[in-house]
Amino acid sequence: MSVNALEQHEGEYRARQIRLGTWIAVGVILIGAVRVQLDWQGGPLLVALIGCAAVAQGGLALLPWPRLVFKPWLPRALVAWWLANLAVLLGFTAYDVAALAIYPAGVTLILASTAALASERAVIGIGAVSLAGYVSLVLTRDRPVTGTLAALTLALMAGVMWFCARTASNRRRLDTARLSAERRIEALLENSSDAVIAVLPGGGVTYVSPSVRSVLGYEQAFVTSDLLMDITHPDFLPTVMEWWLSVANGPPGSSARVESRVRRADGAWIYADVIGTNRLDDPSLEAAVISIRDITERKELEEELTRQAFADSLTGMPNRALFRDRLEHAIARNGRGGGRVTLLLVDLDDFKLVNDSLGHNAGDQLIATTALRLHQQLRAADTLARLGGDEFAILVEDINELEAMDLGDRLLAAIRRPLRLGNREVVCSASIGVATAKGGDGEDGPDPGELLRNADLAMYAAKAAGRDRYALFDPAMYADILREADDRAELEQALANDEFAVHYQPIVDLPTSRLIGVEALVRWEHPVRGLVGPNAFIPLAESTGLIVPLGRWVLRQACEQLARWCEEFPTAERIRMNVNLSARQFQHEGLVEEVGQILAETGINPHQVVLEITESLLMQDTDSTIETLGRLKRLGVRLAIDDFGTGYSSLSYLKRFPVDILKIDRSFVDGIDTEHGDATLAEAVVQLGRALQLQTVAEGIETQEQWSTLQDLGCEFGQGYLFARPGAAEAISTILGDAKPE
Repeated sequence: MSVNALEQHEGEYRARQIRLGTWIAVGVILIGAVRVQLDWQGGPLLVALIGCAAVAQGGLALLPWPRLVFKPWLPRALVAWWLANLAVLLGFTAYDVAALAIYPAGVTLILASTAALASERAVIGIGAVSLAGYVSLVLTRDRPVTGTLAALTLALMAGVMWFCARTASNRRRLDTARLSAERRIEALLENSSDAVIAVLPGGGVTYVSPSVRSVLGYEQAFVTSDLLMDITHPDFLPTVMEWWLSVANGPPGSSARVESRVRRADGAWIYADVIGTNRLDDPSLEAAVISIRDITERKELEEELTRQAFADSLTGMPNRALFRDRLEHAIARNGRGGGRVTLLLVDLDDFKLVNDSLGHNAGDQLIATTALRLHQQLRAADTLARLGGDEFAILVEDINELEAMDLGDRLLAAIRRPLRLGNREVVCSASIGVATAKGGDGEDGPDPGELLRNADLAMYAAKAAGRDRYALFDPAMYADILREADDRAELEQALANDEFAVHYQPIVDLPTSRLIGVEALVRWEHPVRGLVGPNAFIPLAESTGLIVPLGRWVLRQACEQLARWCEEFPTAERIRMNVNLSARQFQHEGLVEEVGQILAETGINPHQVVLEITESLLMQDTDSTIETLGRLKRLGVRLAIDDFGTGYSSLSYLKRFPVDILKIDRSFVDGIDTEHGDATLAEAVVQLGRALQLQTVAEGIETQEQWSTLQDLGCEFGQGYLFARPGAAEAISTILGDAKPE
């Protein structure tokens, strides 16, 4: 209850007690009138006067006591009224010699009325006056009253006074406790997030919690069943009416819930969670209790989460999850009607370069612009989604293969249009994979996952064919991917079964042919195909990431073998072990730590280890590359640039790289004795090495003429079939055993 409701409840209680007291007084006066009529000689006039007094008392009962009970003057007026009744009773008893016995009964009724409304002090005061009146009656009677009877009557009256005083005190304490509990409940309800309303089956409202002001903005007095219907959104009204009937007609104690939209007093629409409980069988309620909670924030959060779950944050387009759902529906729809579903996957070429060179803001601008350009080429019924990164998906229905190809051309042309990112004008391209499914493909129609996979395979085929083009899916693409998956599984199994072996190719001092080092080269001892060279499996290992554990294994094997040679042959302490690092290995986050751990565990001199890195790898993210090379150098190892001359490194970058050795690519060595250009390039590399104080090693020396020419050019070291083919560790052990200590 609210404070007003509590006051109303208290006022109604006091009004009932006052009316009850007045009707008791009326009854006593009428009894007196009967006494006067039968035994007195006063005549009709006296009876009429007494009747008028009864009517006056009855008139008091008709006053609007619920509005008067809280008036500040009322307590004094009630005391005056009780004293007046006591005075009338005293006068009546004093006049009627036979009415002395009536006095205690009348006093009891007056004290009972006082105890129901007044304080303990007022009861004691009126009781004391009544006792004094009785004493005066006893002393002034013509017929003396025995002392025993008078004493007993006084004792009885005193007992009634004490009982009524205690009753008044207990009532006051109970009222205080009840009011405190009710006010506490009201305070809790007022601060509750729910508005609680008691509604009668016929539509009347018997209770409204104070929290209705904070939830709905209305004052309690204005809340009616009609208002509740008026503020319900028309779209939700049928559902709410059905819910109300289920609550009102449901079994006692049953509850039902409904979500609705409700208009607040300020005109704003909110979402509300409404729970109704049938309490019609509760005598204190006889109504349905409805709680209304504002769940607008929760609904907005749910909508935002749904939007985030199914929409791309950058472009606002459907994301992968929503696109997959639409694809499934399109396939099901066209499966029934025998239509066609075409899926195009669009992947921007070299998007990473834009991010790396111009920044992520420029990359986001490129994505947003590309999304807009793609959207402009589509029909209203087509679906464009961003699957993530720089990859888009397009769902088109009811087009044939020629129309799909035409759409692919238009999309590529739109993407190629120049775009200004910051201060630079950029031209982008894309690779598009196209896959089509017709209704009836397969028992249940085409599988969405299979269609996505087919488009993905076609997209990678477009990239492999040179990019900036589209490719239609061909079943042979799937056969290729299956074969690649089988090869990967076989490669993983080979790594687990230790089917790999490390062979070593000597590196010699060209003027003396003395062994100065070896290069570790991995071979696959295939159980069926025999010894397999690196060209057959290294590209697959690189693309699948297996090159990282494989390269780690080769490095460990090479270092352990070098440690064994150093322990067995004193001359091994002056040779070096060359180990190749692939691009995937070099980009591996834990590379430096792994190299350091292997060096520590094998105990070899780090200066004997040479890590070979290709020239093209060095030019990728040069700042990060220089930082990684520096960390490797701090371990004590030496660094070599492999296949030097085939990349695009500049002298400015070469000076910044902390390398020790340049390895001349075999493509320059092949024609060094016959092609003047190759000899000139080889000489330039040697001279560059000298200028930068770097050693030079020539690869692929196969003839005496190549050997002689390289010596004439000043190349220091070399390797190739002329000196030795790659072989097992035992072949190097033989060379080390035959070598004489210096």
